[in-house]
Amino acid sequence: MSEKKKFALVTGGSRGIGKAICLQLALDTEYKILINYKENASAAQETLNEIEKNGGSAELIQFNVGDTEDVQSKLDQWHESNKDAIIEVIVNNAGITKDGLFMWMKPEDWNNVINTSLNGFFNVTNHLIQKLLVNKYGRIINLVSVSGLKGTPGQVNYSAAKGGIIAGTKALAQEIAKRNITVNAVAPGFIKTDMTGDLDEKELKKMIPMNRFGEAAEVAHLVSFLASKKSSYITGEVININGGIYS
Repeated sequence: MSEKKKFALVTGGSRGIGKAICLQLALDTEYKILINYKENASAAQETLNEIEKNGGSAELIQFNVGDTEDVQSKLDQWHESNKDAIIEVIVNNAGITKDGLFMWMKPEDWNNVINTSLNGFFNVTNHLIQKLLVNKYGRIINLVSVSGLKGTPGQVNYSAAKGGIIAGTKALAQEIAKRNITVNAVAPGFIKTDMTGDLDEKELKKMIPMNRFGEAAEVAHLVSFLASKKSSYITGEVININGGIYS
C-alpha cells in the first residue's frame, strides 16, 4: 500500500497569522499545506504563490468554518478527490472580532464571533477527527488569545469564544491522548496584523513588558513546533506568546 500524502490544514490561512503559519509549516515540514479561506480568494492565492516560490507545496480550499454543512461538504469533496491523502495537522486559526460594550452588543455580533471561532473549531475538528483516530497520529492546534485567558473589556464575545476553545482544547486532549494525537492552544497577545491595525500601538505597547507588538512569524514558529514530532509529549496546553503581558 502506498503511503498517504500528508496535509496540514490551516483555517483562515490567507492573511495575518494564518498566512504566516502556512508559510512556516511549508518551510519547516514535509506537509502539503491546505489553505482555507472564506471569501478572499486573491489573498489565499498570494499565500499559495509564496509557498511555491519558497519550494513548498499547497492548495486552496474554500469554506466558511462557521457553516457546518459548508465545512462538511467541502471537506468530503476534497477527500473524494484525494483518496490517497490524510490531513494530519489541523490549525484552527479562523476568527473574527466585533468589538463593543456588552450592554450595547447586538445578537448578530455575539453570534458571528462565537460561530466563527468556537463553532468553527467544532465543525472542522469534529469532521476530521475520525481519520486521525484511525491513523493513530495527529496534531490539533487552536489559535486562541490573551482575551480568552484574562478577558478583555469591549470583547466579551471574543473572550467568551476563545475561552470556550481553551476549555475544549483541554478536554479533547484528554479524550484522544492515547491515540497519539495532541491538542494544544496558542494564545497570542498583540500581534502586528490587519486585525490590530486600528489599535494605538504606541499607547498599548506601554503595558507590554517587552514594549512592542509581536510579529506573525513569531507565532508561526510556535505553531510549527507544536505541529512537529518534537512536541509529542505536550498536550492540553495553552501557550502564551505575548511579550510578558499576561502569564
